[in-house]
Amino acid sequence: MTKALLNALLVLLILSSCQKHTEISQLSKVNLENRKAINVDLDSLTQGKTYLPVYSHIYHTQEHKTFDLTITVSIRNVSTKDSVFITKADYYNTSGYNIRQYLSEPIFIKPLETVEIVIPEEDKEGGSGANFLFDWSIKDSKNPPLFEAVMISTYGQQGLSFSTRGVLVYDE
Repeated sequence: MTKALLNALLVLLILSSCQKHTEISQLSKVNLENRKAINVDLDSLTQGKTYLPVYSHIYHTQEHKTFDLTITVSIRNVSTKDSVFITKADYYNTSGYNIRQYLSEPIFIKPLETVEIVIPEEDKEGGSGANFLFDWSIKDSKNPPLFEAVMISTYGQQGLSFSTRGVLVYDE
């Protein structure tokens, strides 16, 4: 092989090995600037807290083999007439450490609207016991928000998916 051909192959190899940076996790493409809860007296509303279990991986065949999972967290407003206000969306790992905070200020979710948080399969930081804690406020206590997560993975011809649902937290 000629030196020029070897150099061209080397450049091609280097360029093909570069990987595009993937953002660890994000709220869905919804514009959060337009979601800020402005001029709302949250103290006059019913307050709540929800725990949502999620899994960034699960074990298979033994504890040293895992399936990495993509997590989709859905925050759903089930009210047909009132907005829900989310004041905290924090992500915790298996050891209970807060590893990510998704909100710096309260946001609103319109009636029957859904906001999502997606954690890609490559983000293994949460572990098998990961979870979210959400603080929220609503006008009518009959319709608390619904928090669900769908975990999915595909590998070759194998695919798996399952879901979890949030539970109210009363101890704080």
